[in-house]
Amino acid sequence: MFTGLVSDVGSVLSVEGDERLRRIRIRSSYDPATIALGASIACSGPCLTVVAIERETKGCIFAIDAAAETLVRTTVGGWAEGTRLNLERSLKIGDELGGHLVTGHVDGVTEIVARESVTGGTGDPQWAPSDRFVLRAPSSVSRFIAEKGSICLDGTSLTVNSVDGDLFSVLLIPHTLAVTTWGDRRTGHKLNLEVDLIARYAARLFENRAS
Repeated sequence: MFTGLVSDVGSVLSVEGDERLRRIRIRSSYDPATIALGASIACSGPCLTVVAIERETKGCIFAIDAAAETLVRTTVGGWAEGTRLNLERSLKIGDELGGHLVTGHVDGVTEIVARESVTGGTGDPQWAPSDRFVLRAPSSVSRFIAEKGSICLDGTSLTVNSVDGDLFSVLLIPHTLAVTTWGDRRTGHKLNLEVDLIARYAARLFENRAS
């Protein structure tokens, strides 16, 4: 279980294998002494299992194995050397829940259709502009996305600003743009999407009662 609060931005060091199984090595600033084999790390959304760890001077290199299902249903299949990833360690009992409950189980892939700068209107240069992203949700999950609800995009917990059919928007403040991969995101980029756990079960309950 995760919160959608990114704690490190890693980078893919190497990718080996084929469409059935790929071994992906990821460089991170995490202390290798705190990562056990078999630990779960959310890598830009998907919850992946650590299968090997190498110590480095400033952090570590950990490896994960991605099977065919993950490669097809997420953006993992497109990762290559140099791909930057939002990383989050699994939640511990007693940790602060600053985002929302995230499972690391990707529901679909969404595409950015627009990015625009939004100023605060104060005229004060210390208030840097935020960026609004408009995305197109997969038809299978669009009904779970609600205005002012929570959503996880590439491992980042965000609030939905608006919904219009299969289009929805999120607003990224300068801090988030700086400490995650969102600063690199442009129109046409695809992201891993996980809908809010509560919204998913609420919709299922409503459907069962209606049937």
